[in-house]
Amino acid sequence: MTILPDRYAARLADARDRYRRLGDRPGAIGLWALIAALFLWAAIFQTQLFVVGMIVGSVLALGAMGLTLVFGILRFANFAHGDTMMLGSYIAYLLFTGTVVGSQANIDTDIGISLDQLPGATSKLGDLSFGYGLLIAIVLAGVAMALFSIALDRLVYRRLRRRNSSIVIFAMAALGVAFSTRALMMIIWGPDPRRYVSGIHLAQHYPLDIVLKTDQIFIFVVALALALLLYILLFHMKLGKAMRAMADNADLALVSGINTDRIIIWTWAIGGGLMAIAGGLLAIQASLKPDLGFGLILPLFAATILGGIGKPQGAFIGAMVVGVTQEVSVEFFSAGYKPAVAFVILILILLLRPRGLFGTTS
Repeated sequence: MTILPDRYAARLADARDRYRRLGDRPGAIGLWALIAALFLWAAIFQTQLFVVGMIVGSVLALGAMGLTLVFGILRFANFAHGDTMMLGSYIAYLLFTGTVVGSQANIDTDIGISLDQLPGATSKLGDLSFGYGLLIAIVLAGVAMALFSIALDRLVYRRLRRRNSSIVIFAMAALGVAFSTRALMMIIWGPDPRRYVSGIHLAQHYPLDIVLKTDQIFIFVVALALALLLYILLFHMKLGKAMRAMADNADLALVSGINTDRIIIWTWAIGGGLMAIAGGLLAIQASLKPDLGFGLILPLFAATILGGIGKPQGAFIGAMVVGVTQEVSVEFFSAGYKPAVAFVILILILLLRPRGLFGTTS
């Protein structure tokens, strides 16, 4: 066997990489064109569903960016992501209402301390259906989930990393965390749906026959702002550059003087905060249910893979595509088939372009 000198081996590897990218280009262009056509058609002929899909996609984007961030740094698929999103929303519910399941069936227990007891905490903010108390609860839930995620990594995932466990072991551990989290929510809050704010909140009419609740506009603006802040963090701040360096090559980042253990802590903190806020925003317009997180797994992974695993900007666009496609699909199929739409997107991307829109983190 002939052994090439290092300089020739490097040139050969570079040529192979260029050839691979060149071969991927037609597929990428076709995928971008298909997405543009979908968005254009939906915006013109299904305007109401398109706008609602963008709002749903913005919430999915926060969860998908947290998911792809964890994968890019730690190299494993966190199947507990959906359930931990719901745990964050339930923590916000606990902080806001102080309500847990009671010792008797169908009778709740008030722990006696809650944010809705603050003066004016439940007074509506403008045309929104909630007051400042709920916003504080969601922010505090984000902090709590950041700490929870760091503790979970220390108790479970760091031990597996030190043993050089395979991705299968990590996946099984994540599934165990998902089932345990779901059971914990069932024990504390029960199986019945819960809502942050009771009552009916009327929608507003906008141009082009668009009907939206002010809550939905608020959700979209907050999700978009957080996505922009994450982009600034990753691409324009020292911490984000260190995180991207570790995602590219953890060993090289370590020898370059980057504290990889600190980067892992920050990754879980940011991911946990995004999970909680995404869950809280989702629960503002939907009922809280312990099993809702399981239904989020497919859309979150579909968005992550569509955008390119390990690419936060790709996860954002992928989530928008999944959200719009799911909402537009109700024009042709029953709403119960929405999860199937995400599954079809996932399968098609794996077959046609597994690298996603922006490629994957190697």
